[in-house]
Amino acid sequence: MKPRLYLMIVILLAIGAAASAQPSLTIYNQDFAVVRESLGLDLTAGTNEVRVTDITAHVEPDSVILRDPAGKRDLRILEQNYRADPVSQGLLLSLYEGQEIDFLVRKQDHDEIVRGTIIRSGYVPHQAGMQRYGQQYRQSQMAYASSNSQPIIEVGGRLRFSLPGEPLFPALADDTILKPTLHWVLETDRAGKLDAELSYVTGGMSWEADYNLLSPTEGDTVDVIGWVTMDNQTGRTFENAHIKLMAGDVSKVQPDQVAVLARMSAVSGAREMAAPVSEKAFEEYHLYTLARPATLHDRETKQVEFLRAEGVQTQRLYIYDGLKIDTRYQRYSPESLRDNRDYGTQSNPKVWVMKEFKNTKDNHLGIPLPRGRVRFYRQDDDGRLEFTGENIIDHTPRDETIRVYTGDAFDLVGERIRTDYQIDTRAHWLDESFEIKLRNRKETGTVEIRVVEHLYRWINWEVVEKSNTFLKTDSQTIEFRIQVPAGEEKTITYKVHYTW
Repeated sequence: MKPRLYLMIVILLAIGAAASAQPSLTIYNQDFAVVRESLGLDLTAGTNEVRVTDITAHVEPDSVILRDPAGKRDLRILEQNYRADPVSQGLLLSLYEGQEIDFLVRKQDHDEIVRGTIIRSGYVPHQAGMQRYGQQYRQSQMAYASSNSQPIIEVGGRLRFSLPGEPLFPALADDTILKPTLHWVLETDRAGKLDAELSYVTGGMSWEADYNLLSPTEGDTVDVIGWVTMDNQTGRTFENAHIKLMAGDVSKVQPDQVAVLARMSAVSGAREMAAPVSEKAFEEYHLYTLARPATLHDRETKQVEFLRAEGVQTQRLYIYDGLKIDTRYQRYSPESLRDNRDYGTQSNPKVWVMKEFKNTKDNHLGIPLPRGRVRFYRQDDDGRLEFTGENIIDHTPRDETIRVYTGDAFDLVGERIRTDYQIDTRAHWLDESFEIKLRNRKETGTVEIRVVEHLYRWINWEVVEKSNTFLKTDSQTIEFRIQVPAGEEKTITYKVHYTW
């Protein structure tokens, strides 16, 4: 057995008609899921052939595990064959290559049957298998497919590079399947019925979190409504499934690589609870369990509320980061940037609007928040909610602070100008001075603008002149906090001395 099989994710495979229990899903927010089901088998002692057809179109065949959950019977898959190319017109044309079939030609006044020989079907098999063999192989196969995808049909001794009409096939060929299929040769130690456990990893399924933050007409207190959105693109419907959602950055090797690597638990079971979604720590991740079974139809997007909190205190921040770096400097060395007098002189006039809140119990939250989109709304005087910005938050543990950029302030303007630059490369020093202007064009109210300045010239620096006090936020960043009344302008100046 290949070593990579020992590293595969868990469990077994699903067959709809024979399934005797509700399916169980663990969906990861990385476009894959683990499917677990009970599979009813009636086996004879020795070897048995079993076909499993109610599986997804994106199953990872080498992730399949079949076992007796009670551990009372030996059960082994001696051979597994996976077919994921269901019957289609193109596939049947390929199976009848070299043979003559009927084509139905529809005309305005009547229909006509034309006989034609399929010289080339133009059928291109599914591309999923190419992912395993690297980019060069895929490119060669795609080139082959593009040059051979046009059918060639001989009609009346002449070749046509298109179908003369709708093909009428005599019957399904022996090689055709109607659905993706697993064909097993099983071995067991004794005869009898068995509720086996079947599980596999499948692509085509994902989930994500969405948060709506609703503010009243005045103030920065918000109500938070969190949704989980599940998307099923697997090609299969799951009826009344027990669903878990795994949040976190689980390592999973991508299709371009050889093996598929992940971890998960085979333990399942639901508890009665008031909340629609419960949460717990699991390994180094967080697992969210839906309280009630749900049906996930193929090609369906389903949403379930998992968070509702009222009276969450937020803070609105205005940030002015006036440094605008030209992209042409990206490949400069640190020494070149230090000595280039034009570097860092461009100004960004926009003042950012940020929302900040604490994910704590005291702030009516205090649960691990999975990565997702955060949308902000504020109620207008007429009582209607208006959208005021959105952004993405990463996985956030409890008791951490979340800061989200929501847009640029319309009535706040920043201006950053360098007023002096002196350098002595022999004595190894550099002086640089800046003037920063902040304008508040609002009709009423004083706002605090946090001015962020990056001391990017060198790691050794000292601010030798300043008009306002500042905070040192890291080894090369300082921050001024300036109160700007409505209709006024404030000016900050400072001079920094670099040595090396």
